[in-house]
Amino acid sequence: MSAPVPPVDQDARTPRRVAAHLGVMMAVAVVMGLLVACLTLPFAGVLSVVAKDVSKGVDDLPADLETEDLSQKTRIYDVNGDLIASLYDENRISVPLSQISRRMTEAIVSIEDYRFYQHGALDLKGTIRAFVTNQAGGGAVQQGGSSITQQLVKLTLVNQADGEEERAEATADTYERKLRELRYAVAMEEEYSKDWILERYLNIAYFGDGAHGIQAAARHYFSVNAKDLNVKQAATLAGLVKNPNGYNPVKNKERALDRRNTVLDRMAELSVIPEEQAAKLKKQKLGLKIEDSPNGCQQSQAQFYCDYVVRYLMEDPAFGEGPTERLRKLKNGGLTIHTNLDMRMQKAADESVSNHVYATDQAVGGLAMVEPKTGAVRAIAQSRPMGTNRKKGETHLNYAVPEQYGDANGFQAGSTFKVFVLAAAIRQGIPLNTQINSPQSMFIPDAEFETCDGPYYGSSGWPVSNSTGHGSYNLYTGTQNSVNTFFAQLETRTGMCEPLQLAEDMGVNIPEAQQVPSWILGVSDSNPVEMAQAYATFANRGIHCEARPVDKVQGADGQVIAEYKPDCEQVLPQTTADAVNDILRGVMEGGFGSGFRPSGVYSAGKTGTTQDNKSVWFVGYTPDLATASMIAGAEADGDWRSLNGLYVGGSYVSSASGSGLAGPMWGDAMSAITQYLSSDDFVAPAGTEVAGVLTAVPDVRGMSISSATSTLEAKGFKVTVGYAMNSGYAEGTVAATSPGAYEMFGSGDTITLYPSTGVKPKPDKKNKKKDRGRGPGDGRGRD
Repeated sequence: MSAPVPPVDQDARTPRRVAAHLGVMMAVAVVMGLLVACLTLPFAGVLSVVAKDVSKGVDDLPADLETEDLSQKTRIYDVNGDLIASLYDENRISVPLSQISRRMTEAIVSIEDYRFYQHGALDLKGTIRAFVTNQAGGGAVQQGGSSITQQLVKLTLVNQADGEEERAEATADTYERKLRELRYAVAMEEEYSKDWILERYLNIAYFGDGAHGIQAAARHYFSVNAKDLNVKQAATLAGLVKNPNGYNPVKNKERALDRRNTVLDRMAELSVIPEEQAAKLKKQKLGLKIEDSPNGCQQSQAQFYCDYVVRYLMEDPAFGEGPTERLRKLKNGGLTIHTNLDMRMQKAADESVSNHVYATDQAVGGLAMVEPKTGAVRAIAQSRPMGTNRKKGETHLNYAVPEQYGDANGFQAGSTFKVFVLAAAIRQGIPLNTQINSPQSMFIPDAEFETCDGPYYGSSGWPVSNSTGHGSYNLYTGTQNSVNTFFAQLETRTGMCEPLQLAEDMGVNIPEAQQVPSWILGVSDSNPVEMAQAYATFANRGIHCEARPVDKVQGADGQVIAEYKPDCEQVLPQTTADAVNDILRGVMEGGFGSGFRPSGVYSAGKTGTTQDNKSVWFVGYTPDLATASMIAGAEADGDWRSLNGLYVGGSYVSSASGSGLAGPMWGDAMSAITQYLSSDDFVAPAGTEVAGVLTAVPDVRGMSISSATSTLEAKGFKVTVGYAMNSGYAEGTVAATSPGAYEMFGSGDTITLYPSTGVKPKPDKKNKKKDRGRGPGDGRGRD
């Protein structure tokens, strides 16, 4: 017996093939009798119907069977191209015939339709052979007579069936169904090449164990791609299509082995492979190497990031007109989704959050990392895993993202909102060294707060008090100590309009009903992604980039469907952002954040604690990465409660604070990834453009008066010249300054230069204090 003809691309419309199809239709009366005999239907009744159909002639050939795109699974990748999740109704990845092993095509043709490349839609010889074989077997169906084209028609009708009724009709064991399939097969052979039919067949066929199509089957059973299947593997898979469940090699190894050997024998019989090779392979085991294909975000290693991606794309009309169409596209469209997830950062975030807040705690922890220069969301994590088991702390609410992407309302952000007033004050020219007397508590009438439309009139006024001390503070110390009465008074100077607009420009939503004077204490709900992207604006020197979890999405054909490029806008002057960074780095360098400051990088940040301690925050950043950390008291049913008196992460909380709870969680996550961050420093604020920048007075001793003046003015200081004094420096050069070298003073402050007489003073044996270049009447340091 001759071997199967190898796959070659053939024109389906040659006169020879047309004539063959006409012959098929003329012979259909006889053949359908055989088919019906196999179906145990009355032959006489069929013959009249068949004759009637044939008499209609070739003009009644059926219209083309529309072949819809096959359902293919969507794959989601991290920033390094590693798979993090798959979404599908059917586990399928369509591949062209050129990407399918030659051994696989030989095996499937050998066992299913060895004359596939020689006959038309119907293999008369094969059908008669199957009929004779089945009759010899006592009427039991031992061999199928359907060609690969007929099988493809049936699989297509089943695959495209809309509802149970159509599916039942597509699988009914009736003459009408057989005839309909044959008519469609004739049309399909006229429309498509043999190669196209075989390729479509291998991609639509079900191979059992949830694997649809040859690529999914090759990956699932042998952990190889379809193009790399060897003879033994190909024979196993080719044997499955007849009965995918019965020959399932995972559940029925013996039957699968027997079936594989049957295929090998058939390949040897047709001289596709040598008999010696078949005999050798039949002695070997199946050689399975199972590779599961997790489906959905719950089985992802980045559950809530995956969910964020899906919800983010569901908002995009590029994937359909409405939610149903978009979800179908995401699950069945064979998309390739490239995300901005960095698994190194995700792992650090997950570990830190799970160590600081347990899944079953009466608290929830969340953390998000955003890249300042692009808005790329690198990681999100939360303490409660995805699922429905409340006893295990599981939930489907995503607390780390905006409500539209996670269904969670968010949490009050506390004093992290104060930075919007701080930035507005700097932009308005309020000097950083401005001193404001800030008592422990005070009452401020509503009318002292200016809105965009004039004075604010709400209630009787705002009684505000501190939890971090009282006294006289400037913009540095008032922020670093998070003094409420300081910021309440600063807001009366900036007005409410500009800070609220700035918050919106930086991606933070303040509902109109909550736009009251006390909004700066974080009375509005927020989430880690929102706050991370806002603070990233400072790290990016005033350029705000919208948070985006996805980079681009490609269709099954590789073409880009949607691309999400950085969406950035300058919302603050660079110098204003630089000044904010200069102030907030003080939180890390001696302030509340010094205990969890990551080493090896420059960082800045701000704590946040709500008045009733229901939520605590720390939002910190480096020039490369902004991270928001949040912990909130939350019952299993979603009711919020104070963190005070709870056990969080195994430790008792007597009085919650941003620096005591959220800060360490932020610090552990950031410390684990400093190796991936640069050691770049923040740009120092220009004292010539920002009033009151606290800057170390340069050491200008020994310089000429003109050079010293230029150096000091470049730092934003004013300069005056005092009287000459004895010193060891050359005559006419600077002998000393007031304030002295290295003391911290604000831009705009006056530095006095004292020229040298050139006369070296006699040493003072009694006073050996270190000379810091101070002149007579030197100033005293400030807060």
